[in-house]
Amino acid sequence: MWCRQQQTKRRPRIRAQAQQKRKAKVCYAFVSSSCLETPTSLSAQGQLAHSVCPEFAQARVYPSSSRLCVRLPYVPTRLTAAVGMAVFCTFAFRLLRTVDSALVLHFSVSFDIPLRRFFMPHSVPVFRHSSLESFHLPRSRFAQQLLAVAAVQAATIFAAQAQDAAPANGVKPERTLPEITISTPGGNVRPFELAGSADRVDASQLRDDKLQVNLSESLAAVPGIQVQNRYNYAQDLQLSIRGFGARSTFGVRGVRIYVDGIPATLPDGQGQTSNIDIGSANRIDVLRGPFSALYGNSSGGVVQVFTERGEAPPKVEASFAAGSFGTRRESMKASGAKDDIDWVLDPSHFHTDGWRAHSAADRDIVNGKLGVQVDEGTRATIIFNSVRLNAQDPLGLTQTQLGLDPRSAPLAVQYDTRKTVDQRQLGLLLEHRVNADNDLRLTVYGGTRDTTQFQSIPPSAQTGALQSGGVIGLNRSYEGVDLRWTSRTRLADRPFEWTAGVSYDLLNEHRTGYEDYIGTIARPVLGVQGRLRRDENNQASNGDPYLEANWQVADRWTVEAGLRYSSVYFRSTDHYIVGANGNDSGSARYRQALPVAAVRYAATPNLNLYATAGRGFETPTLNEIAYRPGGLAGLNFGLKPSVNDSFEVGAKARMADGLLTAGLFQTRTSDEIVTDTNNGGRSTFQNAGRTRRQGAELAWFRETESHWRTQVAATFLTARYVDGFCSPAPCNAANTVASGNRIPGIAQRSLFVSYGYAPPEGWHAGAEARAISRIQANDANTASAPGYVVAALHAGYTQHFGPWNLNVSARIDNVFDRRTVGSVIVNEGNQRYFESAPGRTWVAGVSAAYSF
Repeated sequence: MWCRQQQTKRRPRIRAQAQQKRKAKVCYAFVSSSCLETPTSLSAQGQLAHSVCPEFAQARVYPSSSRLCVRLPYVPTRLTAAVGMAVFCTFAFRLLRTVDSALVLHFSVSFDIPLRRFFMPHSVPVFRHSSLESFHLPRSRFAQQLLAVAAVQAATIFAAQAQDAAPANGVKPERTLPEITISTPGGNVRPFELAGSADRVDASQLRDDKLQVNLSESLAAVPGIQVQNRYNYAQDLQLSIRGFGARSTFGVRGVRIYVDGIPATLPDGQGQTSNIDIGSANRIDVLRGPFSALYGNSSGGVVQVFTERGEAPPKVEASFAAGSFGTRRESMKASGAKDDIDWVLDPSHFHTDGWRAHSAADRDIVNGKLGVQVDEGTRATIIFNSVRLNAQDPLGLTQTQLGLDPRSAPLAVQYDTRKTVDQRQLGLLLEHRVNADNDLRLTVYGGTRDTTQFQSIPPSAQTGALQSGGVIGLNRSYEGVDLRWTSRTRLADRPFEWTAGVSYDLLNEHRTGYEDYIGTIARPVLGVQGRLRRDENNQASNGDPYLEANWQVADRWTVEAGLRYSSVYFRSTDHYIVGANGNDSGSARYRQALPVAAVRYAATPNLNLYATAGRGFETPTLNEIAYRPGGLAGLNFGLKPSVNDSFEVGAKARMADGLLTAGLFQTRTSDEIVTDTNNGGRSTFQNAGRTRRQGAELAWFRETESHWRTQVAATFLTARYVDGFCSPAPCNAANTVASGNRIPGIAQRSLFVSYGYAPPEGWHAGAEARAISRIQANDANTASAPGYVVAALHAGYTQHFGPWNLNVSARIDNVFDRRTVGSVIVNEGNQRYFESAPGRTWVAGVSAAYSF
């Protein structure tokens, strides 16, 4: 056998040139356990089996029945290292799938440099792997692929560290991370100093080499957040944080979304992302854990989008991108600043023919921001946003349909299911510095959102007197105000900062329902608005006072606490009172105190430890109370809000010019709101007792002075029902959900890895990999979407020519053309759970900007 024959041979290393004082040699080998059964194991000699490190990038693969040997020799430069990583991933992902037996992974890193600052307190001329023990890769295909990605990523981190140029005196100056802050109810805070989990995604991560249409393009790099692209613009993304929001079959649920301080989540807790303009976004802040409760109802997590601020000199920028399936995006952005005024205006158009049949979409967004510096301490900002969306709805697929033709949409074509949205909103942000220690902030906003959606309700199901038809009409107006005061003072001669405020939000909704056909039941014309079957006015509002305080009780200890008292009110006035369909008017009010507390310990200037706890709650949305179980008329006011208690401990460390964060968390929920029935796009809901979500998050971000960027985000999440229940009621052997079942829509494990070269000018390139485990599709855990690993490659070029700035880019997603499921429709009554995702796709773009 090749493996055993090579154990008696040694291949000489290529001698390095005299002027090279340092270099890193990285070798990998994946070998089966049978390759190491000889008495003279190379591992015992402190070397890697088949360790070969020539100066040129080569990869050799030696399969032999159940044995497998893969070798990726050393690559001398960082650019070829990125290419080597992609090559290695290709071999690792494909070959690991062919191996049935458990594998033994041996890893070796050889450095011809001192390693004082990396591994040990004293310098050594050479470091070789000798103490790391072999470990068995599990038989699980997902675990094998996950470890392959992790091994590659670890090696790229070490290689990048080893190749950083050192000054002539051998002492590298200390570097600090770029100064960034994230937004909280108490003001802007550095993520490193926050006693909780928070991440920031900046403009370059949002836009570079991307289509700039969906949040799923960039938020996968944040641990704890799961963004599933449905490839169905009629239903928005499926976005969840630590399992909150996973059950949503439309829009965003359980997660608060803000755009420039204006809620994109309505008072009832239902939100949407269709009005977010990535092309003009400056950053996105993601807050997870107990402190999210300070934002009120449905705050399992918080996503905040901030539009960039215009800067001098004035600039206009035109951009165009095109990709697979007739996808294209055009925009024309103007921005600038002069004297005390700054502005940004970004209209854009997006079109796609769609991956699946009947999934075309058109979306027009206009996003604008005008800032005025009124005086030295006062600034006013006007925010304008509008979106128009016309999207076909391909609906879900059964397991059989998914296997036969994942691009099909037979029912959607038959009923011509579709959705239109027209939204406009205007907001004012006023910031006033009263004095050096006190600030006042006022946000006022208002808007309208009109929606029409055609569903796939069979005509025969619409004959009942209480049925509300297959066409939904929503005419909504919303408004709100948030006023807060922030003060910086001292308590017991220690720094003390507090914020007090009050927010009020109001939603008025006119909901109508129509039959989705004309003609007779025997010979219907489908996909056409028919007779009126529902007419009501609904209102949802909340009034929440809140208080947050931060006190540095000692040099290294900081205590934070907050309280929000949330009151949510629902009222419905029924105007469709015909025959057996009586008056279904009614109202409900939900109240809950939401306390949070945290403590942070600065163990060293570069290491923070924290613990935090808090209570949150989640009321039913208007969509969730819109229908009663059993086809009864009226709103489902029997639904109760769910209440959750969350706990988290974590650490944040600045090391090796990067930031490493880790956290452990647990959330216990009572009266969890779950899907009761889900048929033809219509859902009813019920309370299901207790649930528990617990897990861990790990993140690493590093960007070197030479613009090499490494990012890792890993999430491990277990979400289960503590109490059993029946869906739908009453109980029988077929509809019982057992205690211990996994909550659907949530992946237990996910990993994101990226490595790239991103200078401000010239060529840039990178590689990404995303792994996600199996996702259950229903409460009974009888159907699921399989896990997968997908990779992406991207590259581009940026150049300045006087007042001109030119940028071209290209990207390939799902490089290995894996068949995957984009998302699942939780508890779909006809078992049409699956929304398929495309295989290999491409996008290319160009932009040109002119500065005056």
